[in-house]
Amino acid sequence: MSIRTVIRGGLVVTAADELHADVLIEDGRVVALAAHGSDAAAAWTADRTIDATDRYVLPGGVDAHTHMELPFGGTSASDTFETGTRAAAWGGTTTIVDFAVQSVGQALREGLDAWYAKADGNCSIDYAFHMILSDVNEHSLKEMDKLVQEGITSFKLFMAYPGVFYSDDGRILRAMQRSADNGGLIMMHAENGIAIDVLVEQALARGETDPRYHGEVRKALLEAEATHRAIQLARVAGAPLYVVHVSAEEAVAEIATARDKGLPVFGETCPQYLFLSTDNLAEPGFEGAKYVCSTPLRPKEHQAALWRGLRTNDLQVVSTDHCPFCFVGQKDLGRGDFSKIPNGLPGVENRMDLLHQAVVDGHISRRRWIEIACATPARMFGLYPKKGTIAPGADADVVIYDPHAVQTLSAETHHMNVDYSAYEGKTVTGQVETVLSRGEVVIDQRKYVGHAGHGTFVPRSTCQYLN
Repeated sequence: MSIRTVIRGGLVVTAADELHADVLIEDGRVVALAAHGSDAAAAWTADRTIDATDRYVLPGGVDAHTHMELPFGGTSASDTFETGTRAAAWGGTTTIVDFAVQSVGQALREGLDAWYAKADGNCSIDYAFHMILSDVNEHSLKEMDKLVQEGITSFKLFMAYPGVFYSDDGRILRAMQRSADNGGLIMMHAENGIAIDVLVEQALARGETDPRYHGEVRKALLEAEATHRAIQLARVAGAPLYVVHVSAEEAVAEIATARDKGLPVFGETCPQYLFLSTDNLAEPGFEGAKYVCSTPLRPKEHQAALWRGLRTNDLQVVSTDHCPFCFVGQKDLGRGDFSKIPNGLPGVENRMDLLHQAVVDGHISRRRWIEIACATPARMFGLYPKKGTIAPGADADVVIYDPHAVQTLSAETHHMNVDYSAYEGKTVTGQVETVLSRGEVVIDQRKYVGHAGHGTFVPRSTCQYLN
């Protein structure tokens, strides 16, 4: 039986507009918007009415970069699809795009099927997949075409992690050429992994083993060099390029130069690069291990370039790269050798709140908040307007957000399956109150009422910025 829901009295904020409007939901979709107090809105009948007075009514967040249950460095990310999607919902995210992994010697299909098995029946919000290409060969190149038809329309390659995910320039070029033909989007982890491994070896030989050296060996110039090289390879292939987790000012400059030439090059950054820095990596004892991720945190002066890139649209998306490892039992695998610390930070629950704090702080506007967190990731990865907006016909993925609530981020109160918070003790203004996923209430007045299995797999069309 279909439940008609009306959300009354809130300020509807999308990437395009802000309006005091009521929202009518039926059969899991937005049916209509009408000015609050208008005759049209007053005439609506509902089985359930949600009062959004003094609240924002937002599209559910789209986090286009998560790693649930990712095997890495002899362990696995601590959030399962069940715990990770539940935490995402608590943070106002209603769709994740996770990365299925092809292992070397394995078909893409094997890797994808393994990720379907992990996620299916376990998610409380909707999900989609990118495909990590670890082994570019004639067979996997042909499989790319089939995956695009199946709704897996983006493929991640790594210039980092030799011996694990790394692809050389020849393999990258072949994959880009294939994506130019089949409409897929290549996502690039742009760091010069070959050079970084030399610097890691040299640092360890000097006895530099603490977490802070992770940031020192993974130099900003090696991110910028790899970003430049990826852009040139994409130009040669005639393919679009999406650079993931951009952290360095010099890498932003490479993307900005390419975009100034009219090239289809896109950039993503993450909250950790906007709010954290090498100061965290240098925390005393082994505390810095909590902040080891790749690309690494940079000195604070890089943050201004990232915010500027988000304002000028040289960077289009903020995702989390959520890949949590517990401090005890996982991060401490790297005691005495920073290169053995599992790379990754928790953040899927914090992104919408941190970006709202950026609105409060004057870095971005309200509409830009929704653009970089909801609408653009949905368009970039072929989910719009089903996801990423509040409009007739869209999925009723809706967040009632209290912009005045004050909260302190902490591992004591978060819902991610990890024993620390990267933002421990940080006070932010704004908090998710109620979350609907396809019209079904998942978070109700700060209580979780969702269930594993509600979330469904969403096939994607190709990048909507290239149509």
